[in-house]
Amino acid sequence: MSGKLGVLKELWLFMRVRKKWWLGPIIIFLVLLGLLIVLTEGSAIAPFIYTLF
Repeated sequence: MSGKLGVLKELWLFMRVRKKWWLGPIIIFLVLLGLLIVLTEGSAIAPFIYTLF
């Protein structure tokens, strides 16, 4: 678990030091999209989500 938190901390420091704030919304969107795919994997909605890709 601490490895994942280390990656998040390192990403935050990268964004803060290099002023790459535009990466924040992209990362949040990708995480939410990944959660949507994982959570609907076994449901009836899954075929519709997989057609998006």
